[in-house]
Amino acid sequence: MTQESSPAPDNQTLTITDNRTGKTYEVPITHDTIRAMDLRAIKVKDTDFGLMTYDPAFMNTASTRSRITYISGSQGILRYRGYPIEQLAEHSSFLETASLLLDGELPKRGALDSFTHQITNHTMVHENIREFIDAFRYDAHPMGILTSTVAALSTFYPDAKDLDDPAVRRLQILRIIAKMPTLAAYAYRHRRGLPYVYPDNDLSYSGNFLNMLFKMTEVKYQPNPIIEKALDVLFILHADHEQNCSTTAMRGVGSSGVDPYSALAASCAALYGPLHGGANEAVVRMLTEIGSVKNIASYVERAKAGEVRLMGFGHRVYKNYDPRAKVIKKLAYMVFDEVGKNPLVDIAVALEKIALEDEYFVSRKLYPNVDFYSGLIYQSMGLPMDLFPVLFAIGRTPGWLAQWEEMLTDPEQKIARPRQIYLGEDKRDFVPMVDR
Repeated sequence: MTQESSPAPDNQTLTITDNRTGKTYEVPITHDTIRAMDLRAIKVKDTDFGLMTYDPAFMNTASTRSRITYISGSQGILRYRGYPIEQLAEHSSFLETASLLLDGELPKRGALDSFTHQITNHTMVHENIREFIDAFRYDAHPMGILTSTVAALSTFYPDAKDLDDPAVRRLQILRIIAKMPTLAAYAYRHRRGLPYVYPDNDLSYSGNFLNMLFKMTEVKYQPNPIIEKALDVLFILHADHEQNCSTTAMRGVGSSGVDPYSALAASCAALYGPLHGGANEAVVRMLTEIGSVKNIASYVERAKAGEVRLMGFGHRVYKNYDPRAKVIKKLAYMVFDEVGKNPLVDIAVALEKIALEDEYFVSRKLYPNVDFYSGLIYQSMGLPMDLFPVLFAIGRTPGWLAQWEEMLTDPEQKIARPRQIYLGEDKRDFVPMVDR
């Protein structure tokens, strides 16, 4: 960028006048963005570092150009590789959606069968992993166990460090997607003091996960098809969500050239936080605290006064009804019809109705998000709240891996290294202890 025009159409540039110097700069606009590095040419003196942007929490900064997931927060749109989430939830399976995210197209029958077979034959984990999990306290949080065991897998597959070989990368992707439910189920069984259940490769991806969670003394576990389908849909709805906190962790840590197990462990750690993967647990706790439909009005008033936070409403991106929430609400009643209605759902429905009609929430665009009903479904399936973020991690794994591989193959990407604005002390000399 110079004071002379850059080679870009007249209507695709931004003119910046620096009032400190009176100089004018033409900055090219591409895809409704300008390159932050173009601002470095804006200086008062030649020795200056150049202009930077300051954007805490990356509220308005794009770090990548991606072809995986599209979100329109204002319109309530979520699409994987162009396909609306509503259509995928209704017609696709989780492994078909995973293949779509990873490869860019819906697979043909032979390709899907091959992908499913490869995943199914990587579900086992080394027996040392069982011993590793046994070393955790009896009451260790399942998400802490999952994060640790995913990282530990890197020591079992040293070939994973060969990131330049597409075949090696693909093998690690298959391994991770296959083993995540196994690790998650082992963490759950450890917490319950139950013996571990080996994978059953005759079952579907979600059916096998239910088998590893709930099988007791029966010779062959047969998953409830309604619960199996509901779990598969929940995994689809969580499969990717653009550059969220955990995906940013996957890309940021992965940009160092580390193996995908270590990078994915970082994503799990990010998801562990209550503002991310633990949000649906917070919704269940909120609904439990409200306790009754008659208490909703007073709780809403407390939320308006800032005394409590209305969990499950609002989103950093969506300023409309989260499209995943619409699917999950329908899914919830399908599950309730099968296993019995969660007593908290009446409170949830009444709270949603009040919030959607209250000017305070409407004006702030606080619509229900994916977490509002998902926790109620998991709870109705008999799953404890501390397993909720683990379930989220299983679903999000294909998206993390698709984003990781896209980052690795993008020639513009380098090791992540944000800038800072230093506001500390200027140079000063060390003072000996006796003189302080």
